[in-house]
Amino acid sequence: MGGDHAPEAVVAGAIEAARTTGAAITLVGPADALRAELERQAPLSARTLTIVDAPDVVAMAESPLAALRRKPRASIRVATDLVARGEADACFSAGHTGAAVLAAHGAFGLLPGVERPAIAVIFPTPTGAAVLLDAGANVECRAEHLRQFALMGAAYARVVLNLDKPRVGLLSIGEEAGKGTDLVRDAHAQLAEAPVCFIGNLEARDMFAGRADVIVCDGFTGNIALKVGEGLVEAVEQMIREELGAEVVSQLGAYLSRRAFARFKQRVDAAEYGGAPLLGVAGLAIIGHGRSTPQAVRSGIALAGRLAQGQLVRRLSDAIRQEPGNQ
Repeated sequence: MGGDHAPEAVVAGAIEAARTTGAAITLVGPADALRAELERQAPLSARTLTIVDAPDVVAMAESPLAALRRKPRASIRVATDLVARGEADACFSAGHTGAAVLAAHGAFGLLPGVERPAIAVIFPTPTGAAVLLDAGANVECRAEHLRQFALMGAAYARVVLNLDKPRVGLLSIGEEAGKGTDLVRDAHAQLAEAPVCFIGNLEARDMFAGRADVIVCDGFTGNIALKVGEGLVEAVEQMIREELGAEVVSQLGAYLSRRAFARFKQRVDAAEYGGAPLLGVAGLAIIGHGRSTPQAVRSGIALAGRLAQGQLVRRLSDAIRQEPGNQ
């Protein structure tokens, strides 16, 4: 029931994911509304998708903590409880991010040695892709939290990007170790001693250059950086369309470059990734964009399946356990 286009987009994406991935999918929310939407979109889909009734929903304008206390049968709580009880391998939500983080934290608990969970977002670079975390779970952090994010981000990059030795960069206002806030300077010192391939500070202009495979920052900075990137992509796409359609010669160029433009759009489309895992909790939760389309929901469910098969939570736990003091 979460997201700007729910439940239509979520149900459509779940139907497509069930068809293309073979995953057993459970829809969580008001049963009557979900059943009606299933029947409207594809009557036979009701035979492959199951429904678990959850009468309450956390609205985007609500305080997540207060809402979850008032609504014990909220859909996000019911969904995370299914995973905690072993009745599902992962949950996906395109709804209230704060509610999803709190529900997952409450249902799963944190991995040993982790103090804060982090949202890990994948974005494209000229050389492939990179991971940014935290993308919004923690507005304020301490240096030790960023060190933990680096360990988890490197483990995630090994699972998803198939990298043996991911390069980790710290987002700052300059490459020098002394640049940045007190948090960034302290984190730099800690990351230099962490069991990761730390390449030092990374400026925002180099985020998309492919210099680092994992980029670490606090959730406030990461969320802003992510939204700036999304807005820039949308603006560039619009300007390209306008320029290519302005003149007859440009229209001919547009026709000739259609495939290249389609490939570019696919590479930068967030719907191709579908969602971001909440790293650090002892269960698998994927957080989708509030504007998730059916394609994004399908991709998010497929990502959840890959991470479950790749035993991401166990591998994150192993990475954190390598830290001195956690062994």
